[in-house]
Amino acid sequence: MTVPKIMRMRRFLASSIGVTCAAALSLPLVLPASPASAATLASAAPVNPRSGEPASGEPASGEPRSVEPLPGSTQSIPLAPLVPLGGDRAGGPAAPEQGVTRRGVRSFSMVGVVWDDPETELRGRVQVRTRATGTARWSGWQDIETHNQEHAADPESAERASGRVRGSTAPLWVGASDGVELRVRAEIEHRTGVPGVQTLPSGLRLELVDPGVGAEPPPVGGGSADASRLEPLTAEAAAASAVNAELAPLGALEIPALSARDAEQQAAAEPGVAARVAPRPTIVTRRGWGADEKLRERQFLYTKRVKVAFVHHTASGNNYSCSQAASVIRSIYRYHVLSTGWRDIGYNFLIDKCGTIYEGRAGGVAKAVMGAHTRGFNANSMGVAVIGSYGTTKPSGAAVTGIAKLTAWKLGLYGAVANGKTYLTSGGGNLYAKGKKVRLNVISGHRDGFATDCPGRSLYSRLGTIRSQAARYQSR
Repeated sequence: MTVPKIMRMRRFLASSIGVTCAAALSLPLVLPASPASAATLASAAPVNPRSGEPASGEPASGEPRSVEPLPGSTQSIPLAPLVPLGGDRAGGPAAPEQGVTRRGVRSFSMVGVVWDDPETELRGRVQVRTRATGTARWSGWQDIETHNQEHAADPESAERASGRVRGSTAPLWVGASDGVELRVRAEIEHRTGVPGVQTLPSGLRLELVDPGVGAEPPPVGGGSADASRLEPLTAEAAAASAVNAELAPLGALEIPALSARDAEQQAAAEPGVAARVAPRPTIVTRRGWGADEKLRERQFLYTKRVKVAFVHHTASGNNYSCSQAASVIRSIYRYHVLSTGWRDIGYNFLIDKCGTIYEGRAGGVAKAVMGAHTRGFNANSMGVAVIGSYGTTKPSGAAVTGIAKLTAWKLGLYGAVANGKTYLTSGGGNLYAKGKKVRLNVISGHRDGFATDCPGRSLYSRLGTIRSQAARYQSR
């Protein structure tokens, strides 16, 4: 096909709502490839959980080697008992320990630990140290956040009941590395004066995620991104882009900002929508951060509306630059889908420390997309995650402003008052029983719906400021 014909086809697709919607709806439902089989994982050799190939990158026997560059990879290493166990320094009972001894591996930038049963909690401490790529320099021991069950699909939902979901820690960004050592130690509880040792979950595995370079580069600068030089859209990428067709051209790397006046005119054109108009911020699309659309499930899940925005942090650490944010998101995406077994990345939006806003779970940034971010309250809500860990670290002013701009616009589309309160019905969790109606702030923290430290003490303390700023953007 000649270049002029390709360009005419792209212009036709971008201008035809019927065609773009058909692109999204005509794709069959397929599930992401399963992680490596139990038989494969029984081996001590790292494997790729998407393909089942050895971590060395060699293709399976009899299969031709691909000549296309891969957008990323995942190595999965089973944990083994660490010796000597012995007693602890205080002379008490030994806690079970598993881990991965120091070794060289293929390049990776993010780590996490998964296990078989998603309902089993890892009660203990997980620590990792890594070697920077191409050096002999090892990091100190870093803690991995163990409690990640609160970031999940609702109980009894199809996503939760798929049979692919695993228990998991939060992912930790460590930067480009080619060496790793891991230790997991169960905690010791003292009940009625008698120490008791917790058991570790079965099937513990270390996941090493390489984000790759992405199918396309992220947009640079604040101007309009040019996608004309990129490779043609795949069917999956076209579907992910088509759901944003009214906001940006098909295949755009970003959705441009929209003034309050233009937003008001756009809202007025939608019959029956009682929007509280706020300017639309610039949003980097999934294509903009290089999402491999073949990883996720093809169909999109929607709920009725968006009544509450839950604010999160990714708990992935703060040791990243804003130029690396797209790589961090690609890593979280791979971890959520291939390692944890979710249908897509769990958050609806992500925001980096420089305030850049990124589209998360596919389905359309203006639509009520069902996420997997606040267990028990994913229906009629959206999840906004600031990339980093904000227990003691203060979030940047740019990130706080980014949350306010995004929530003002998105909540306003559904008539929600940013500094108001509303009710959501619990789908079941550790704070509220299933079916209970819970009164929440329209902009809430994750911990308001589930007993968790998320979004971290420092970020949670800024929610009042975020509500006030968002309300001002809504002209209230």
